[in-house]
Amino acid sequence: MQHETMPESAEEAGILAREGMASIDYVRQNGQTGRDRPGLVFLGGFRSDMTGIKAMHLGRFAAARSLDYVRFDYRGHGADAARFAEHVLGDWLEDAVAVLDRLTRGPQILIGSSMGGWIMQHVALARPDRIAGLVGIASATDFTERLMWPKLPEAAKRRLVEDGRITVPSLYDPAGYTITARLIEEGRRHLLLPGPIPITCPVRLLHGMADPDVPWQLSAELAAALASTDVRLTLIKAGDHRLSEPADLALIEAAVAELAAT
Repeated sequence: MQHETMPESAEEAGILAREGMASIDYVRQNGQTGRDRPGLVFLGGFRSDMTGIKAMHLGRFAAARSLDYVRFDYRGHGADAARFAEHVLGDWLEDAVAVLDRLTRGPQILIGSSMGGWIMQHVALARPDRIAGLVGIASATDFTERLMWPKLPEAAKRRLVEDGRITVPSLYDPAGYTITARLIEEGRRHLLLPGPIPITCPVRLLHGMADPDVPWQLSAELAAALASTDVRLTLIKAGDHRLSEPADLALIEAAVAELAAT
């Protein structure tokens, strides 16, 4: 795919078409990447979209520093949310790799939030020569197996196996959401812990100690499992799962800025 010439920091909203596969909605900003400066790619979380607080904030951060930046929605997310239950982690990983391959140029810093922290590791393993660094925000590595499956009551597990899907409650959606047996089973193909994980680029991990969804200990385990010797874990004592308060965003900015300057 040819990259269009764009004014620096201008936003380009588009659709990445793929033969025989669902398209991907994205927004891209053009900066000065390619002049020894990495670009940024934001990888959102489970059932989130590219209009969230962190995704938008990073767009302003990138524009102020003339950095390339891409945010996008996986299949079954954003405008395609009605089809969420049709997809699994492998689909979203394919989407992320396609975005890296076709919508970016030069080295990239991947910023993964929650599930995006798991996906960013797989992208780094698939395209190691393209990755300048990783920033994980409440990284939910192996969450389908480590967090989702163990929390289900035995009756819910039986129903999931028998019916193929169940609806579970959510702090963020009063209607709850559907998970499928396929989501759990396919997720097992992508487990990374306990490692070792052969990622050698610089990695910065941030996690709230008051996170009700993903325990901070998971990021500590991830830090230990990574092969890179340049790994730092920042714990925010009062931080929740979203880490979208101004002080949290400042810490995210600092982590990204450090890697962009390295």
